[in-house]
Amino acid sequence: MRCEWQMDKGRRSFGDILHRMKDLCRYISNFDNEAHAKYKNQVVYSTMLVFFKNAFQYVSSIQASLFQGPNAPNQVPLVLLEDVSSIYGDTDIDRSKHIHKKRKLAEGREKTMILKQSSDDEDPSGKGRSRHITINKTDLANSVEVLESFKLARESWELLYSLESLDKEFTRICLSWKTDTWLWLRIFLTDMIIYQGQYKKAVTSLHHLAALQGSHSQQQITGQGSLLENQRALIQLATCHFALGEYRLTCEKVLDLMCYMVLPIQEGGKTQEEQPKVKSKFRKGSDLKLWPCTSKAIMPYCLHLLLACFKLRAFTDNRDDMALGHVIVLLQHEWPKGENLFLKAINKICQQGNFQYENFFNYVTNIDMLEEFAYLRTQEGGKIHLELLPNQGMLIKTSSPPMGLLQQEFIPVLQPSIQTADRYQAEKPCS
Repeated sequence: MRCEWQMDKGRRSFGDILHRMKDLCRYISNFDNEAHAKYKNQVVYSTMLVFFKNAFQYVSSIQASLFQGPNAPNQVPLVLLEDVSSIYGDTDIDRSKHIHKKRKLAEGREKTMILKQSSDDEDPSGKGRSRHITINKTDLANSVEVLESFKLARESWELLYSLESLDKEFTRICLSWKTDTWLWLRIFLTDMIIYQGQYKKAVTSLHHLAALQGSHSQQQITGQGSLLENQRALIQLATCHFALGEYRLTCEKVLDLMCYMVLPIQEGGKTQEEQPKVKSKFRKGSDLKLWPCTSKAIMPYCLHLLLACFKLRAFTDNRDDMALGHVIVLLQHEWPKGENLFLKAINKICQQGNFQYENFFNYVTNIDMLEEFAYLRTQEGGKIHLELLPNQGMLIKTSSPPMGLLQQEFIPVLQPSIQTADRYQAEKPCS
């Protein structure tokens, strides 16, 4: 097959080839039958070359273990996910003081509780606009080349399906090559579908990927590789369900994923490393990120997903103290990053006039949050009625509470609430 373009072969790049094929497709329908067949084959084979080469380059960069032996050097695998880093909303705050402490000194609660509406409440689907993929250079040295490979492969795929004649020929070749059994190609196609925002199709593709992993498990993927594939599939399923608004399924997939998490050993006196921040000039909330597919990196992402799900329920007009309590618990993870969102939760509690979350002392250990809740019970704080104790009698009598002195110091502040609850139980008529 002769490719009839005039260009120095030594300088011909995949981008040049694809550009030439796009131009040729504009006029291919104007040719007679013989010329049409010739140029059709030229477009198909040339575009296939660009597609398979760049799709392979992309997958081999984000998951090198698929193509390397057991003694190959370790390279961090990456997985394409929705970017939920804006979940905390406006975080440009003064770090010299905690907001909640400054709030006590302000002229009034209402003035200090006015929070700016942030873009993280927007639909994160990204449909109808160009998607942007971010990646930390520390995770992948050749990130620019990898993203270019993903772009060229995606555009090649779209070109191959842009005309019926190209589609038929490409489909015929793929069937004869049995490309539907290529695990690495299914990984690329799944990422491409996620990029396109077609999340229902992405869920179907991920189930297809799981079936392929089962058939390849004895041949190509063993041990750590199998663990990696399970993690990749579950976290991408979770992010797809989240983008579809299926929050219950999102939480289920996150909980399933916890079975595969290997918690990193924390060195003494050393806090967990944060992912390097990448400042994006694009609007947050509808972009994608190539994220390290390791337990250390995936765990914080899972917490972000859970926070995003509960946040949507907690701050609706319908009251949901359980969801609001879960939000407060999750905000401890990267404290004080989520202080503004915590203040929003406090403001909602103040508007309600009371709050019930019986798991409070089991999970809330942040001293700043405890101080704020203690303040809510004071005259200055609004004398908010708090029901935070699952069984007040047992909690007071227990000899070794999970919170130690902090919990015991908080109990006197809550004593009026405890007495009210005890009085309610005493006055409640027997059924």
